[in-house]
Amino acid sequence: MSDQAEKNVQIQRVYVKDVSFEIPNTPGIFKEKWEPKVDMNLNTEPKKIADDVYEVVLSVTVTVKVGETTAYLCEVQQTGIFAITGFSDQEIGPMLGIYCPTQLFPYAREVVSDLVNKGSFPQFLLPPVNFEAVYAQHVQQLQEQQGKKPS
Repeated sequence: MSDQAEKNVQIQRVYVKDVSFEIPNTPGIFKEKWEPKVDMNLNTEPKKIADDVYEVVLSVTVTVKVGETTAYLCEVQQTGIFAITGFSDQEIGPMLGIYCPTQLFPYAREVVSDLVNKGSFPQFLLPPVNFEAVYAQHVQQLQEQQGKKPS
């Protein structure tokens, strides 16, 4: 049996671990001309929970302002439990930092969209994210912190 045939990833569970939606300036914000400024932050936090089983938390924070006034703040921790077998130690990092968040992102996008809609704001869809580039930037930052130059 080849090395490739032994590699396997299974999504065991996908769930919302934590969610928050705040509209701190109601009802006044609804009277403002809707010209939003959007700030989005992403974070991925993997954790080994058993042999070959990992919990990956994709945290998304969206802050929308109209002028200097916060219209809404939406925070979602979209989480998945993944069974990952047959990968080398060097391959596990990209699996947890690229593959798993890529699988979780559509779920997080849906939760954010639903919350914004329920807050009676215009539709908002998270823009696509290149998790490969995000992961590469994270690895580069870690290498710089450790005093190593990225290759």
